Amino acid sequence: MPLPPKVYTWLCGLFASLGSIIFGYDLGVIAGSVMGPRFSNDGLVGLIASIFARTSSFFGMFPVAWMADKWGRRRTIMFGAIVYILGGSLQTGARSMDMMLAGRFFAGFGSGIMSDMAPLYQAEIAHPSIRGRLTTLQQFMLGIGAFVASWVTYGTANSPSIQNSQSEWRIPLGIQIVPALPLLAFIMFFPESPRWLAEKGRMEEAQACLARLHAQGDVNDQFVLAQMEDIKNDILKAKDIGESSWSELFTVPSNFRRLSLGYILQFSVQMTGVSAIQYYSTTIFTTMGFSSQRVLLFQSINSVIALIGEACCVFWVDSTGRRRPLIIGNVASGLSFVVGSILMARYPGTVDKTWVFNFFFSACIGPLSWAYPVEIYSTRTRAKATAITSSSSWLSNFFIAEVTPKAFNRIGWKYYLVFAICGHTNALFIWAFYPETSGRRLEEMDALFEDAPLFVPRSSYVKVHNRHEAENQLRSGRSSLMIAVPILMIFFQAPSLPESSPRKLPIAASITNRRMRKIPCSYDIPNTS
Repeated sequence: MPLPPKVYTWLCGLFASLGSIIFGYDLGVIAGSVMGPRFSNDGLVGLIASIFARTSSFFGMFPVAWMADKWGRRRTIMFGAIVYILGGSLQTGARSMDMMLAGRFFAGFGSGIMSDMAPLYQAEIAHPSIRGRLTTLQQFMLGIGAFVASWVTYGTANSPSIQNSQSEWRIPLGIQIVPALPLLAFIMFFPESPRWLAEKGRMEEAQACLARLHAQGDVNDQFVLAQMEDIKNDILKAKDIGESSWSELFTVPSNFRRLSLGYILQFSVQMTGVSAIQYYSTTIFTTMGFSSQRVLLFQSINSVIALIGEACCVFWVDSTGRRRPLIIGNVASGLSFVVGSILMARYPGTVDKTWVFNFFFSACIGPLSWAYPVEIYSTRTRAKATAITSSSSWLSNFFIAEVTPKAFNRIGWKYYLVFAICGHTNALFIWAFYPETSGRRLEEMDALFEDAPLFVPRSSYVKVHNRHEAENQLRSGRSSLMIAVPILMIFFQAPSLPESSPRKLPIAASITNRRMRKIPCSYDIPNTS
């Protein structure tokens, strides 16, 4: 009996996010692996932790945009898995610190590719009404990785046969290779992104993939036909503008707006203090006077709490939308650091406020920091834009990883005040400037960010009242779409441009699109079954 389409699509997204387990595992395992005396130097600890972020930010994100557009989503994920396996092998077999750092370099490169591609692939295969459940799997699988890592490091640290030996850190580092193996072996058996196939002119393959994902293989299904018309219309508009370029992300106002929102969102996530806690939870608890075994136990409990929060997000995110959880989560995380700072100053043995922060971050902030950026761009610019926004996460991750061990040693609990302030400023910024995207088709994001006011509160873009509306329109064969804009229409409707200004075509098209959307338009998809 074939699986229901939404279940099958969700499972495809789940498998693609195996690469996220790797990132989560690294966050958990490095905290336990750097506890030994060989890693007692603060600068060395910061370098081991942060080089993972540095390589992903500067060597993983930008090539991934080219690879994703050239090779496709699946092959790029497969390449990331190969590079990560190389990095994990070098770390596990490291005979010197140079070999360890080289392993961190390649592991960061591969993990950066996979962590960027997984939510992008998930967004492009998802039904509009469950897109949040797919893209938030990134953080859920990250939580599973951290959960496994924390208990592995706890077990190896408390095993008499390997305690205080090289196996205590080699075994945890070696296990990180395991999730990459099935991803490498089986990713090519899953459907390619239909939007990437259509972008490359492979329309029949794109329709077949849509049918496989959304209609149990029926290429004449009404929902599939309507989506194909939606995608074709978006691609026709893009072809009229010309080949996509990095520059249009900065020169087209709506593109730059989306790029800025995505970049700020992913940078702000690290300023909640999550990496300081995840990378250096062992340091935090050690400063409270706990033994190393007790510290690893607390870290393991933390991973369980995170997993519960991430599961809540996966189940609720399409009902609650994107804005509300991000605002509530940032306020709660900021308050937890306010209370935590007070308690750390007066009662140094308090750990439960770290757990409160971890739940709210995992339920509200972490998953949506990946889900929101990948769904706000068009197919034309998605790979390039998400490469830039994801690099923001790794850049801030690197910054926090480098600064945190020194800050804890020098100012102790006062370092928490930075995150207490940032949590509240994050919430205020999201409330003011982020439109709601839940339930909308990917092909209507251009219109959303061209029409929505910069200051979102009190506008109709604060909330989507019916997340199933766009999907129901597609299923009925009717969809309110922007009229396809041929290149001649751009010159008739948009401000005149000299022939020597091809780079201004995306700007002209953006102006034209806004004018054309004022004309009521709908179409009927013929039923060919």
